Amino acid sequence: MEYFKLEKNQPLIIKFKRLVPHALEPEYATDKAAGLDLYASDYNYDNDTKYHEYGTGIAVEIPDGYEAQLRPRSSISKTSLIMCNSPGTIDSDYRGELIFRFKSIDDRGLVYEVGERIGQIVFVPVPKVEMKEVQELSDTKRGAGGFGSTGS
Repeated sequence: MEYFKLEKNQPLIIKFKRLVPHALEPEYATDKAAGLDLYASDYNYDNDTKYHEYGTGIAVEIPDGYEAQLRPRSSISKTSLIMCNSPGTIDSDYRGELIFRFKSIDDRGLVYEVGERIGQIVFVPVPKVEMKEVQELSDTKRGAGGFGSTGS
């Protein structure tokens, strides 16, 4: 796997394709934002699963050695929605539409409107890992402690 070597302050070029004419281009809200905002191009509600699903109308081409993470916006905390599979990992070989799926935790039915920002996409380098089985792992102060073992 070949990794992209970026010079300092050189942007990673990500190709994207509009799948519907009204899809909005991903964009940074501020110069220092980590993720690009994504916008809802359509909305569907499934009565059986109770999922609120938002299409972005966008597909991306992620370079080998990277992944994209779909994350909810912080404003999700003002709604009754939680994002399923958050953050959502988009592998470099996926070429389909970026879709956000939410579940409502109550019956308020508060949803985002088509055209509104619904989430963010963050691009992250991922190394190729080779797993090696061993009989023992090195000791650490934390050890096997988990789920709050380092404090509240």
